[in-house]
Amino acid sequence: YIGTNLVEWIWGGFSVDKATLTRFFAFHFILPFIIAALAMVHLLFLHETGSNNPTGIPSDTDKIPFHPYYTIKDILGAMLLILALMLLVLFMPDLLGDPDNYTPANPLNTPPHIKPEWYFLFAYAILRSIPNKLGG
Repeated sequence: YIGTNLVEWIWGGFSVDKATLTRFFAFHFILPFIIAALAMVHLLFLHETGSNNPTGIPSDTDKIPFHPYYTIKDILGAMLLILALMLLVLFMPDLLGDPDNYTPANPLNTPPHIKPEWYFLFAYAILRSIPNKLGG
């Protein structure tokens, strides 16, 4: 049966161990680079041969080249977006900040109005449901 042999080969042993975590971390790190490389190869082949047209109707009538028209448009859009972000960050850094960030911190006393962001509320509810003596 191939299932147990495959699991032992992927895990690197009979249970999840340091070797398993190392393998999965390496896979997790390298996979985006592999996907990006395959996307670049796909774009290269698509650029060389062109897209397939299953209808048979010639589609060369309204084509304009990607470079320089779309390249300049994309670079200009990216520069405008970066300029807007830099203006916001450099000239109005407190515009989107929370006023509670400017109160002096007291490591011995947690303010009662502190609550997590919306994406941590489920974990906060689980933590609050556990009695305090058990780590809640």
